[in-house]
Amino acid sequence: MTKIKIASEHYAWVMAGCINPDEPYTDKIGHMAKICGEAGFEGFEPIDKFMYSSYDGKVLQAEMKEAGIELSSVVLLDDWLNPQETDAERIASDKLIDFLATYFPDAVMMLCQMPTTREDDTLIERQDNLISCINEISRRAVAKGIKCSYHPNSPESSIWRTQSDYDRLLPMLDSKVIGWTPDVGHMAYTDMNPVQMMRDHRALVNHVHYKDMHKDKSWALMGEGTVDFKTLTQDLVDTNFEGWIIVEDECERSVNEPDQVTIECGEYTKNVLVPIIQG
Repeated sequence: MTKIKIASEHYAWVMAGCINPDEPYTDKIGHMAKICGEAGFEGFEPIDKFMYSSYDGKVLQAEMKEAGIELSSVVLLDDWLNPQETDAERIASDKLIDFLATYFPDAVMMLCQMPTTREDDTLIERQDNLISCINEISRRAVAKGIKCSYHPNSPESSIWRTQSDYDRLLPMLDSKVIGWTPDVGHMAYTDMNPVQMMRDHRALVNHVHYKDMHKDKSWALMGEGTVDFKTLTQDLVDTNFEGWIIVEDECERSVNEPDQVTIECGEYTKNVLVPIIQG
């Protein structure tokens, strides 16, 4: 039987804390985990740069236990502009590797680059630098038993955002140590077909991000946009995917209502996706 679990992402609260100064969610992982549990999610995926006091193994274990959910994964977010990690990047990646190996060995380390610039004259060099860094980080992580995955994104300043970018990226991932996290919303945003892309590269998929998008390319509350989550989920079931689907909602309401948006995404998940997974 396919073993698929569904978790919620940290980013709705990051949006609230970063964009809306009246909702500074800077140190409330326990609260976020509680909302995820109440919404029916099985796990939570935080971002390392925004974990604060929860970046303590015993604290986070207690928060997950209190919420009745798992730590599905943690996002390692960094720049990786050079052929090798900077000293600061190396410290951050080794910190997370050791943290997961010690406290959450079953959680995925999902690497994601902070979008900075897409200057054409340096694009190939920067892509090569990124690949060099994430492959090396993943080798160190896998040596300690940690599963790794890479998540491209779609802002204008991202170095991996178009079909041609992905055609270059995916073969360069060292598949012995790192897989691919397709973010279906980011792919749809840049006019790729998420269903076909995931079918074409299914062997690399070891972690998945779901977000929805309106026809005008504004982010939508899950289930209110154009992304075909039913087919995507059925394909994962049919190909015996074992891992996490992470719901990451970036709709405008998240800035002011991250808790409520998470609850509503949970309702969609329970009503539409879970029946597909359970058959």
